[in-house]
Amino acid sequence: MNNDELAISASGLTRRFGSLVAVNDVDLEIPTGSIYGFLGPNGSGKSTTIRMLCGLLTPSAGTASVLGMDTSRDSEKLKQQIGYMTQKFSLYDDLTVRENLQFVSEIYAVPRRQRRLRADELLHEYKLANRMKQRAGTLSGGQKQRLSLAAATLHKPRMLFLDEPTSAVDPQNRRDFWEKLFELAELGTTILVSTHYMDEAERCHKLAIL
Repeated sequence: MNNDELAISASGLTRRFGSLVAVNDVDLEIPTGSIYGFLGPNGSGKSTTIRMLCGLLTPSAGTASVLGMDTSRDSEKLKQQIGYMTQKFSLYDDLTVRENLQFVSEIYAVPRRQRRLRADELLHEYKLANRMKQRAGTLSGGQKQRLSLAAATLHKPRMLFLDEPTSAVDPQNRRDFWEKLFELAELGTTILVSTHYMDEAERCHKLAIL
């Protein structure tokens, strides 16, 4: 597969924290437009690998390219082209649902005239319109998950990184979440999702076991 068909290409990706080797010599080729799964137990290096691919951690060894950009050299430019959803809810509990989306739109420099329209679109798409004035900290687990995905996709990223995004939600919300991932992939978004659920791993187009 040539580089034009790859959203992610990594070679020898390694991360050490002192004497601890958290990620050891990982090679990856992830095709554009696919849902690629990371399957592995806690402590296997899934989150650390994702953080290196997002440009948030510098590899101790090896190289990685995401969307044609070097994750170390072009990290700031890369962050404008990707969405990242962490396992733990990382938006602001004291802001309302709409205020969180407004804040994220400003971070990603969405043109001012488009911010309200984009927020309205996402509130409807993720079934949060009737919760838009509710503080995020009072949402249920499934509602927080939908808000997090809405925020991660607000700037229409070409690549999504999802770190165990369904670990704290019920089975129905997990199914609904995956339906949304398939919709995004059909529109051309490449998705890297880590999980320890076998049924979710089976839904991925391709899979790596850490």
